[in-house]
Amino acid sequence: MSEAVATLPPSARASFKQPLGPVFTDALALLEGAGDPLIAVGDVVTAHLGEAGVTPHVAVVDGKTEREAVAPEVTASLPDVARVVDVTSEPGSLSGELVRALVAAIDADEPTRIVVAGEEDLATVPAVLYAPADATVVYGQPGEGMVRANVTAGLRERVRDLAGELETTAAFWRLVERA
Repeated sequence: MSEAVATLPPSARASFKQPLGPVFTDALALLEGAGDPLIAVGDVVTAHLGEAGVTPHVAVVDGKTEREAVAPEVTASLPDVARVVDVTSEPGSLSGELVRALVAAIDADEPTRIVVAGEEDLATVPAVLYAPADATVVYGQPGEGMVRANVTAGLRERVRDLAGELETTAAFWRLVERA
């Protein structure tokens, strides 16, 4: 089991419910304003991108949507990639293993799927903090659609503030800092 480098305390849950960008129900509309690299967090979001003919540079999936197993057709719609990395991260936390895999995948030359045993919900935080400027992080907003979070200095600052509400270790901050 990989040690948690960040944990979501109950007091911070409400802060994490606000979308970090516009919400879309159509993947093609979402993609019109997306940057590069494209990072997807969530099985359903990744499947919608795959159905639109797009393979994200990084896809973080856990086989669940809203804590229930995804339908087989969702899994079947995930884009094929040559590089698949398996990690463990407990619900409500970010493991060092997951954050390290995410950082490596963002820096990798080829598209990567990170398969999380546990939960990937908080992976948006290190994705935005580490992704290069002009990247786009796409994640699911329960009951609403897909959020397109285009990485800018302003968004990074907002997410840094959100990350400050997590119970973090020094290792978390070292992992998400770009050299």
